[in-house]
Amino acid sequence: MTAPLRIASRLSPVKPSMTLAVTARAAELKARGVDVIGFGAGEPDFDTPDHIKDAARAALDRGVGKYTNVAGLIELRRAVAKELTAVHGVDIAPSRVMVSTGAKQALFNLFMALLDPGDEVIIPAPYWVSYPDIVLLAGARPVILPTRASDRFAPAPAALAAAMTDRTRAVVLNTPSNPTGAVYDAEVLREIGALCARRGVLVISDDIYRALVYGGASYTSIARVAPEVAPYLVLIDGVSKTYAMTGWRIGFAAGPPTLIEAMSVIQGQSTTNPTHIAQVAALAALEGPQACVGTMRAEFDERRREMVRRLRAIPGVTLEEPLGAFYCFPDLSAFVGRRTADGAPLADDVALCNFLVEQGRIAVVPGSGFGAPGFVRLSYACSMSDIQKGVDRMGEALATLQA
Repeated sequence: MTAPLRIASRLSPVKPSMTLAVTARAAELKARGVDVIGFGAGEPDFDTPDHIKDAARAALDRGVGKYTNVAGLIELRRAVAKELTAVHGVDIAPSRVMVSTGAKQALFNLFMALLDPGDEVIIPAPYWVSYPDIVLLAGARPVILPTRASDRFAPAPAALAAAMTDRTRAVVLNTPSNPTGAVYDAEVLREIGALCARRGVLVISDDIYRALVYGGASYTSIARVAPEVAPYLVLIDGVSKTYAMTGWRIGFAAGPPTLIEAMSVIQGQSTTNPTHIAQVAALAALEGPQACVGTMRAEFDERRREMVRRLRAIPGVTLEEPLGAFYCFPDLSAFVGRRTADGAPLADDVALCNFLVEQGRIAVVPGSGFGAPGFVRLSYACSMSDIQKGVDRMGEALATLQA
């Protein structure tokens, strides 16, 4: 008898991504001919702009495809440093920048380089699904800090202070937020920055959606409003969301030199450099025409307003207006505990989302995957017709549930 293969115990607490599971289920149903509208994917539906693709083609003709420096092409790191210096108002040298295979790898490198067993990272909830699990993979403990929709999902500085211990190594901030679309205001960021600077706690500012802000809101850099936090600040960014380049897999980090060096060691023993041709494309994105960003942002804004209007028209659904990213995060807790027409109970938001995909023919992500049971996430990075048909389907399906 063959002995079972033993899998590393470090994977025991780690959960598969719920967003990927929802997207896969929608794709499976579509492959079977079922008309499912998917609101699960967290990526722009636009094609990568032509000037970026042209730059990649030209690079292929010149000859590209060799190893680069582990931390990325120096030309790209210079462009990233210039961009981040302008956005955040702090002088960032190329030596303080590393390029990774997506912002997710930048975060993985960061947590692996920073954390020891027993260390803690404070993560406001709702949170992007991967933050806690990457912390767990690094052997540390995610400390979840709940926020409220009535506070626009912003972490309360006093609550953050109360959650800190002598084991706290970092706080993760994501504004605009995935999944809520919340945009933190300057005063909240000022207080958090001052608090972390006093305590010597690292601020990890995940700014991947910073170019996608709407409705009179504006992105605020914590570095600008709390300059004292600069020695304790790591910036996470990338080209995926801003330039519709998710599949190119280029993200970057900027931070204290010793930490960037340690992150480069991690990357050097995992992927080595990010893909050469993708780095060339990212350079063209940062240095080329920027009109495409405004065009995509305007389209997202139209879709946002349409989705918000339709969701708020469904009886029992409440929604805090999202001001950034491309997600709505409505509260559907009024429907948890109800029964389907055939009497099946919907005990939690996962069961509710399964009902919506199987019977309502729309795919949304359960809020419990983001640390917010009872909510669901819908992406409006899809066509206007899908938004109109899909949200209408949601309303019709929810109306069939029995108390």
